[in-house]
Amino acid sequence: MANYFSLILVALTLITGLIWLVDSLVFAPKRKARLQAAATAEGAGYGEDPQLPYLVDTSQQIFPVIAFVLVLRSFLYEPFQIPSGSMMPTLLVGDFILVEKFAYGVKDPVFRSKLIETGVPERGDVVVFKYPEEPSIDYIKRVIGLPGDTVVYQNKQVYIKPKCETGNNCPKLKAVPLTFQERGEFVQDMAQLMRYTEDLGTVEHDILRHPVREISPVNFYTQPGTRSNEWIVPEGQYFVLGDNRDNSRDSRFWGFVPDANLVGKAVAIWISFEFERSPSDFLPTWVPTGVRFERAGGIH
Repeated sequence: MANYFSLILVALTLITGLIWLVDSLVFAPKRKARLQAAATAEGAGYGEDPQLPYLVDTSQQIFPVIAFVLVLRSFLYEPFQIPSGSMMPTLLVGDFILVEKFAYGVKDPVFRSKLIETGVPERGDVVVFKYPEEPSIDYIKRVIGLPGDTVVYQNKQVYIKPKCETGNNCPKLKAVPLTFQERGEFVQDMAQLMRYTEDLGTVEHDILRHPVREISPVNFYTQPGTRSNEWIVPEGQYFVLGDNRDNSRDSRFWGFVPDANLVGKAVAIWISFEFERSPSDFLPTWVPTGVRFERAGGIH
């Protein structure tokens, strides 16, 4: 849907801009010349500019607005809504976030080819990307594995072996440190989820674990040459996980995120709504029941 909106914006910008340009170069001078000739024939001076045709007038008014919106959401920042709980507790259903579009390169809004290199994802970044199995859908997850890393997921624990740059004294596979925080703030399937703080080295963030649910490795994406719960991240791709580890469809199930699929980095929550209406309520369920002002701020 977001990609369709971009195409519509590009089309409207081009159409309104062309109408304005063609009128300014071709038709506007002819209208003025006709008005001048009529005024001269009547022995009067040249009066006001002729009234613009409706289509031209409308194009001149909306072109600057559409062009501004196109530049803003294509190259700077784009708003997204969080539709699911896969990134809890970092992001909740009803959070509206801002995504920095230029964080990982400036791309054209139609073909998404990279025009300018500006940076690459770092471990711990929360990224929005085109779902590799269905690129028309935007996903949001956290970057865990970088190109060249080995990632293992065993017994709900993440292990990472960073890429060996030199071939000598290579780092070993290590468990990502976890610190238990609490249990019971979030409930799923009548079970109190356990909250931990995960330390990725440069970023500390909270995750959730289901105390009972187990995900069998037979359901995981199997990379040729590795075990069913082990992945070696290819060059130019990334391994991502949801913070709600037992309720997230992520790289464990479908593989890696190519650099070309990256949309941007989630940097802030600008507003957050609660949606707690039941279908029997008078108002529709999409009407918010409250605003969570305390959630506004940066994303970590």
